[in-house]
Amino acid sequence: MADAILILAGALLFFAIAFAVLRLILGNTVVDRIAAIDLLTVISISMIVLYAHIAGRFIYLDVALVYGVLSFLAVVATARYLERGL
Repeated sequence: MADAILILAGALLFFAIAFAVLRLILGNTVVDRIAAIDLLTVISISMIVLYAHIAGRFIYLDVALVYGVLSFLAVVATARYLERGL
């Protein structure tokens, strides 16, 4: 049962990547593209966490946490730049 759930999680991540790349390509504005890139970072964090669970190496959870913080800071910096410049 647990294997089926992990396979389902992997398939859902694949579809999430496909839809995020589609939004990145078809985005009309810069804000749409930034949101798509942020979504791709969240998906990649989810993939890191899923791999950590499958591999049993929970040190990757620290990597995912640091990547999430850096992603958040990048989105805030980009939003601030788009709003009024650095």
